[in-house]
Amino acid sequence: MGELTRTQVIEIIAMNSGKKVTLRGVDLSTVDLRSLDLTEANLQYANLNSATLHQACLDKANLYKTRMEYADLGEATLRGADLREAVLIGADFRDADLTDADLRNTDLRSANLRGAILIRANFWRADLTDANLVFAQLDGAKGLPADIDQLINKEKY
Repeated sequence: MGELTRTQVIEIIAMNSGKKVTLRGVDLSTVDLRSLDLTEANLQYANLNSATLHQACLDKANLYKTRMEYADLGEATLRGADLREAVLIGADFRDADLTDADLRNTDLRSANLRGAILIRANFWRADLTDANLVFAQLDGAKGLPADIDQLINKEKY
């Protein structure tokens, strides 16, 4: 699959009603996917750079090695999502729910996680350089860097 539009993604979701949607390796860069239900979707290796996923539901989605640089994921839900090795440079996760998300080896440089729910999220070997975690809920989060207090207490955004 190559590049898709919002309308095409909605059609794929409708055709797969009750089943997991597969958009593996698809180019969805800059596509407006706000408020779509992509629960348990397979988006491995997809390109979501600069995509709008504001208030989208990506619970238990497979986002392994997905590129989401500068994507808008504000208020999205990604509970239990697999984001291992994803590139999320500059992504906006303001007020998103990433409870139980797997963020191992993820590149979160300059990501905005302000107010995000990161309860029990796994950050093992994640790069959080210059990330904003002000007001983030980190109860039970694993693998946080030693300088986490600087990321939580700085006013950047």
